[in-house]
Amino acid sequence: MVYLLLVVVFLIAVNYLFNYNKKAVLLRKIPGFKDSFIIGNALEIFQPPVKLFELGRKIANENNGIYRFWCFPLGTVNIYNPEDIEVILSGMKYHQKSKVYSFLKPWLQDGLLLSYGEKWQDRRKILTPAFHFNILRRYYVNLQENTNRLVETLNKTLNTEIDLIPVISECTLNSICESAMGTRLSDESSGKQYKNAIYELGHFITERFVRIHLYADYIFKMSSLGKKQSKYLSIVHNFTRKVINDRKKLIIENGINFVNVMGDKDDDESEIVYGKKKRTAMLDLLILAEQEGLIDNAGMQEEVDTFMFEGHDTTASGLTYCLMLLANYPEIQDNIIIELKEIFGETKRATRMEDLNAMRYLDRCIKESLRLYPPVPFISRHIDEEVQLSNYTVPAGTFCHIHIYDLHRSENLFPNPSVFDPDRFLPENVGKRHNYAYIPFSAGPRNCIGQKFAMMQMKLVVSTILRNFKLLPVTSCSDLKFQADLVLRNSEPVYIKFEKEKSLYKK
Repeated sequence: MVYLLLVVVFLIAVNYLFNYNKKAVLLRKIPGFKDSFIIGNALEIFQPPVKLFELGRKIANENNGIYRFWCFPLGTVNIYNPEDIEVILSGMKYHQKSKVYSFLKPWLQDGLLLSYGEKWQDRRKILTPAFHFNILRRYYVNLQENTNRLVETLNKTLNTEIDLIPVISECTLNSICESAMGTRLSDESSGKQYKNAIYELGHFITERFVRIHLYADYIFKMSSLGKKQSKYLSIVHNFTRKVINDRKKLIIENGINFVNVMGDKDDDESEIVYGKKKRTAMLDLLILAEQEGLIDNAGMQEEVDTFMFEGHDTTASGLTYCLMLLANYPEIQDNIIIELKEIFGETKRATRMEDLNAMRYLDRCIKESLRLYPPVPFISRHIDEEVQLSNYTVPAGTFCHIHIYDLHRSENLFPNPSVFDPDRFLPENVGKRHNYAYIPFSAGPRNCIGQKFAMMQMKLVVSTILRNFKLLPVTSCSDLKFQADLVLRNSEPVYIKFEKEKSLYKK
């Protein structure tokens, strides 16, 4: 009896320590899950990925822009109203990423996504010129060639149900590899291994994200998943390292006019290598920064790996759901065709970069698809000093998850939020909304540095596909069942049919 009493007293003491400390008391004033004895809300997240995503949407609908999660010592406040989001994202005060991003550390190290403070500011300054308009023009040819290869692939699948995700991912991965590293992922052994390793690493990160017992690094490293990740990391890092060294060697042997790389000329003969024009890659600008003592070899690898991670999976997600929506909304698809006819007439000429600026209706359609299906459904920050959010005090040491998916589906910001309506992005409608109501590329100083590149690629791919095919629905919006992940990922394939489109051209 005495022992039983001691156990009860011990458990009460542990519960008091875990759930009634200053941090816990402040957080538990915020609406959230019902707390369990000692473990707080831990049981709530021991769910399959699809159930966990659904649970997040359920509690978001039950609350008004903010809720919390508590499991000692981890406290998380979840926000999805623009006023609170502005507090967190608008300045540099809360710009450090939270613990969840540490899963990417073995792959990306201290690249732009994960770094903070002075290092982040220095890297951002180095990389910003890589996305200036004149440099984007130089990536455009790569995007165009890979889009044409995508059309060739789709021509072989006419009138059959195809899974969009692997087909689109192949296009975006090849495009980003050529733009970032200046190398094509061929069918040779090293290229295949790298491509496969990129996909596998994405799966491992997803698996770890939904298995809370693998959050501890020492447990993860001993797990079968951790050992597999180590193998594929070696493949990715060795490939990137070789590309960087080969590119530097090529520049030493043949020279490169860096003034021209940063300018707007496209015809400098000093960039002709082996009889072919040498295309600018982001890596060239990093090599220039290294020559000026602004970055070292390890830093170059971090940024190339980061660009590869951020650039292919997110764009593939955005394109997949955009094409699925257009297949399910034929009248909107027809409106885009009308706009494309106004731009191209009945010719088959290639799309010029300037043509993309004229695709205003398509631009609205893409923005609306990114509202409904943001490729990154949430982002997260570390709260390192006390902050007021929605009249609640959020203590230091808390994680702050910003749920872009729920923000974009707020009835207060977007009436009939589940309806696909491109006119939400007419200038007069955009002007009525809060500046932080729509943030598919994040916002504030840490917004996505490659968003212009992503929009350029999405407009080129969607317009080229619609100039060649009619999209027919298979998977509908109601079929989608998303899973908890860093990228918006459906639990099942997303199917669509492509039918040859002849209406744009003379017979």
